[in-house]
Amino acid sequence: MTPSDVKATLSFSDGSPQMDLPIYKGTVGPDVIDIRKLYAQTGKFTYDPGFLSTASCNSTITYIDGDKGELLYRGYPIEQLAVNCDYLETCYLLLYGELPNPAQKADFENRVMHHTMVNEQMQFFLRGFRRDAHPMAVMTGLVGAMSAFYHDSTDINNPEHREIAAIRLIAKMPTLVAMAYKYTIGQPYIYPKNDLSYAGNFMRMMFATPCEEYKPNDVLVRAMDRIFTLHADHEQNASTSTVRLCGSSGTNPFAAIAAGVACLWGPAHGGANEACLNMLGDIQKQGGVAKIGEFIKQVKDKNSGVKLMGFGHRVYKNYDPRAKLMRETCYEVLGELGLQDDPLFELAMKLEKIALEDEYFVARKLYPNVDFYSGIVQRAIGIPVPLFTAIFALARTVGWIAQLNEMIGDPEYKIGRPRQLFVGASSRNVKPIGER
Repeated sequence: MTPSDVKATLSFSDGSPQMDLPIYKGTVGPDVIDIRKLYAQTGKFTYDPGFLSTASCNSTITYIDGDKGELLYRGYPIEQLAVNCDYLETCYLLLYGELPNPAQKADFENRVMHHTMVNEQMQFFLRGFRRDAHPMAVMTGLVGAMSAFYHDSTDINNPEHREIAAIRLIAKMPTLVAMAYKYTIGQPYIYPKNDLSYAGNFMRMMFATPCEEYKPNDVLVRAMDRIFTLHADHEQNASTSTVRLCGSSGTNPFAAIAAGVACLWGPAHGGANEACLNMLGDIQKQGGVAKIGEFIKQVKDKNSGVKLMGFGHRVYKNYDPRAKLMRETCYEVLGELGLQDDPLFELAMKLEKIALEDEYFVARKLYPNVDFYSGIVQRAIGIPVPLFTAIFALARTVGWIAQLNEMIGDPEYKIGRPRQLFVGASSRNVKPIGER
């Protein structure tokens, strides 16, 4: 990083010496003020709950402009990647910085698809969970346990180990998600098949049974691949920051990714599409389309406590660029499966129409986001709602790994240590128990 010629000057009204702070310019996006020496020179910290105004790192991987509705992976717009590339090409891009040529793509696909099996003992590990456990509870355990099965690639300071761990995680996550699903419904696990595509193999492991040959539907496979691509990375969000913070201690990659899975579980993060489908289900139980006007009135009433899930985004102040792509896929899948008249999907499309036309939502830019459409697509494909977040974790794994590897390779990297504004009791003495 090269500091700008312009500097920020911090002055204090109490007469303390002022301080010059370097300013850095990124390729695009806001400038950042370097406050690393602030405490050493002034004895003061900054206060920024939620880190809304703090850049925790420098990165070359993903860039988001929320005002413009722009998402770039390594400089490539998500709209172009989702249309012209498949998920494994996107994985290669995020990991290595450039899109693969034909030979590189073939080699990468071969390496990933020949690491899709997991140790047989994973089956016995799974049996320790209740059949009705939430898939994310199971996935947190399974991903963390991978360090016990693949301890030959847990040294994050060894580039070769990081490379092997990255391939293993990308390859085995679909197998683990499918195993978690099969376990909850009591069906036998389906082993991966290396001659299928990444998304096609996942669909087969999810929905095939030993009773008959499974034939992947190209439209559904393409939809699943697009879901993976659109969720591959999203800059320094809660789960990515968790992976970086966890990895900064020097822990193994599997533990760091398991921390990301646990963070993603929250309904404010990866659980948003699950919350959206649950909302649609609740409206359906109350009367469906006939009651949608009443539901919208409650949403507009700040005192009702009713929230519109799947609309708007904390980062995007314009239309979520992923939502437009997922909307196209949504209509394609519903058409392929003949589900346009399904009551729940009819309700979802009615709600979409209102949100796109009603002045209340338009003025507040509460457009349908990627979670709204991806949840509808996954339900149409046959994926149960509790599994949505696990599939999100599957897709996001490559982004987490890329971010983790970037952090480890950064010469400025050190263990994370956030500060605090302490407002508790000052030092005091312990009284004997009889005097308390």
